[in-house]
Amino acid sequence: MLSGTRFCMAKFSTGCYIALMQSGEIRKRFVEFFEKRGHAIVPSSSVVPDQSDSSVLFTTAGMQQFKPYYLGAASPYGNKITTSQKCVRTSDIEEVGDERHLTFFEMLGNFSFGGYWKKEAISYAHEFVTKEMGLVIDYVTIFEGDSEVGEDTESANIWKSIDPNLNIKKFGRDDNFWGPTGEAGPCGPTTEIYVNGIEIWNVVFNEYFKNKEGQFTKLDQTGIDTGMGLERLVMVMQKRDHVFETDLFTPMMSIIDSRVVVDHIRTSVFMIADGVTPSNTDRGYILRRLLRRAYVYARSMGTETEVLNAVVEAVINHQSYKGLYPFHEDTKKIIMEEIEKFKKALDAGLKQVEKGADPFVLFTSYGLPLEIIKEAIPSIDEEKFLRQMEEHKKTSQAAGEKKFSK
Repeated sequence: MLSGTRFCMAKFSTGCYIALMQSGEIRKRFVEFFEKRGHAIVPSSSVVPDQSDSSVLFTTAGMQQFKPYYLGAASPYGNKITTSQKCVRTSDIEEVGDERHLTFFEMLGNFSFGGYWKKEAISYAHEFVTKEMGLVIDYVTIFEGDSEVGEDTESANIWKSIDPNLNIKKFGRDDNFWGPTGEAGPCGPTTEIYVNGIEIWNVVFNEYFKNKEGQFTKLDQTGIDTGMGLERLVMVMQKRDHVFETDLFTPMMSIIDSRVVVDHIRTSVFMIADGVTPSNTDRGYILRRLLRRAYVYARSMGTETEVLNAVVEAVINHQSYKGLYPFHEDTKKIIMEEIEKFKKALDAGLKQVEKGADPFVLFTSYGLPLEIIKEAIPSIDEEKFLRQMEEHKKTSQAAGEKKFSK
């Protein structure tokens, strides 16, 4: 089911080479670690959530496909599960390009629906990080408590019993209280593990249900929900400063040295694999936005569609994904048709601007959003553009009211 053992070689300042575990092997070791401890391996669900979950556009966490089981529904897999889940998060799209923000990532996780609680979850996490992966934990964090939920002293005591010298830090709701995914659902305090100053694992103790009004009630059945980003773990294991320097990205980065382009094309390939196509609404618009941003960034570097095509092929043929994630047979066609359509609109719009037209024509006549226009024309007067946008909106509303008043 999962990729076999593979290692890559890294050269250090001493001049020697050492073997570093590759992403496929790291993923494999994680799920097999929990399989040996009674967890069923469940394949990743689609990045498009099940129709019963309309609260989010994309799958954003490993536990999303298991939400009903935390609320008492019978799990067909048993009460202990492990996965490597495909996830898409676009809330931090402007941050893509730094050392760790991604729009697509894989979330390694182990889950329990009444099968075990804090002691087992923390012990498993400590054992995997320190013994299976051979890493040193810098510190862990716990929930410090507030007026609604008390301090998580139980987790602190469990950590101390495992390692009396471990540094334990306390933080509030923003850092150490998870959820829910969407407007309502299971949630609870968390404990997080930091290695090399980076949070690599978040262990959630689901013991509450939060409704749409923000009220908390105790769950009848407690549950464990953990999430560890594969990309971050690989970065730490391969001793890299950035996720884009790991084997998950080097085949694509060797084609074009742009983190934004590589991230957006990689995400687009996985979206298309799960049935998303470019459009002007919802998921389709997110895909269109990613492809447009990728093209504008590539264009600014003096490269265009052939290079983007090569990046698509590199994602599809990546060793870490072969045999694990199937891709759409028309992926390249879908992406190239969308980019060619956008290229023509952008070229036509820019020619108008070069002839003296107001850059706002790129929005009114060619449908380009401000974020794309800013990347194509860095010198644009953003404040003026936003004023024009507001005036355009009022004019459109007035026209619509006049039309339907007849």
